[in-house]
Amino acid sequence: MKSTTNIPHTISLIGMPGAGKSTVGVILAKLLGRQFRDTDLDIQLRERATLQEILDQRGYQALREIEEAVLLEIGLKNAIISTGGSAVYSQASMERLREAGPVVYLNADLPTLAPRVAATPNRGMASSKEQSFAEVYAERTPLYARHATHTVDATAGTADDIALLIAGLIGD
Repeated sequence: MKSTTNIPHTISLIGMPGAGKSTVGVILAKLLGRQFRDTDLDIQLRERATLQEILDQRGYQALREIEEAVLLEIGLKNAIISTGGSAVYSQASMERLREAGPVVYLNADLPTLAPRVAATPNRGMASSKEQSFAEVYAERTPLYARHATHTVDATAGTADDIALLIAGLIGD
């Protein structure tokens, strides 16, 4: 394995719910000797509520505002950051992440993502109840592409394979 000294100290992962940001992020953090931050967990700790509870009680716009606040205040140094799927709606958050290091879009197609998300229906996706998952996917996909410095096919292997791919891509 190559040295991690030429790999940026902070790498952020963006993408749709179900793309594997948290799973790949943990593996990548272990691989590179970085701390792992899952902003969905940071939100839940800050608010003392699950994402679904926040959605049910305050709505998806409130969840997006909380997500932005968390992304603007958490420590980013020497970390792998797994963002919530709606992080790309905040220009300020995305600018901060890009200033900290590469932003990697874990891209997965709708037929792969839909069953994963359907398997955990109360995962707390920050979108209007009127929007279908396919509509959210269509809305967010161009945002992920715009904000990413790198795009990785999240269906190109196991989570371990994807983490190794990212480490190789970023380190070159």
